[in-house]
Amino acid sequence: MAPSTPNPDAIFDALIQNRNDPAALRKRVETLELLLERSFVIPGINRPVGLDAIVGLVPVVGDVITAMMGAYLIWEARNLGMSKWQIWRMAGNLGIDTALGAIPLVGDAFDFLFRSNTRNLKIIKRHLDKHHPGTIVIDQ
Repeated sequence: MAPSTPNPDAIFDALIQNRNDPAALRKRVETLELLLERSFVIPGINRPVGLDAIVGLVPVVGDVITAMMGAYLIWEARNLGMSKWQIWRMAGNLGIDTALGAIPLVGDAFDFLFRSNTRNLKIIKRHLDKHHPGTIVIDQ
């Protein structure tokens, strides 16, 4: 008898509750975007920054880590059934952020200004608002 192949999604099923629920997905991606792009406010200039800009200060490793965290948003979008065009657009945003963010000094300034995860969150939100209107959250 041949051994059964493991289910690659079994790990995520165990770690993430309501993985296929659009409302739970919205909350997860919004939380990750907040963590990556707007976690802290720089005193004096009142500019929010997140782990993407801070961890990106570490050469190579920081950019790889933030790219993997940003890729999670794209993975969630794929699981949501978004179109290939939307997925490619999100991958392009992340690719630009990763490629230019890897350049010493100039890349750090670019990470501070270009928020690929915020752009990708907007793409996901538009999809959710159109295809899953019950997930819309009214900001106060």
